[in-house]
Amino acid sequence: MAFHEVRFPANLSFGSIGGPERRTEIVALASGFEERNTPWAHARRRFDAGMGLRSLDDLAALVAFFEARAGQLHGFRWKDWSDFKSCVPSKEPAFDDQEIARGDGNTLSFQLIKSYASGPAKYHRPVTKPVRDTVRAGVGGVERYPDIDYDVDFGTGVVTFRVPPEPGARVSAGYEYDVPVRFDTDRIAVSVASFHAGEIPQIPVVEVRI
Repeated sequence: MAFHEVRFPANLSFGSIGGPERRTEIVALASGFEERNTPWAHARRRFDAGMGLRSLDDLAALVAFFEARAGQLHGFRWKDWSDFKSCVPSKEPAFDDQEIARGDGNTLSFQLIKSYASGPAKYHRPVTKPVRDTVRAGVGGVERYPDIDYDVDFGTGVVTFRVPPEPGARVSAGYEYDVPVRFDTDRIAVSVASFHAGEIPQIPVVEVRI
């Protein structure tokens, strides 16, 4: 499957419904207790692209995007309006938002991650599709600068420093990011009459592993 580094129109994804999906396998024991396990290390997000449509022009833009991706064949970027920053939604990304690693004096490249914490539990989500010109990075509490101190691969979310961070130094980053997705259908079915009447087509979109 090819991946197209193009974002689904953000004005159309605004208003869509979706979010993270987990898969949990539950076995009920004879004693009444349960054993729970998951085959997924990371959540998978699902959205409905149809919910953002407000006019026939929007529908035409969606059909053009769908055709250019050949339905489910090619992946693309999606802006999840409920979760697209390294910080809280009301703030702008800062270089010290997320700790992505600790330096060892040798490693140059680090994967962007976002941490979700609640009580003693913490989940680290790999961020593979940062938005261009939004990534800020720092080492040891001091901001570094793109194209001078580090480079960013916007297709994988890997930050590569020109000089390896010293041992124990906190490597941090702030950024905006997209979700890599594909259409989860090969068919768009819509009636102009029903669209005018307020009936919105369902167009599922699902996250892909990168």
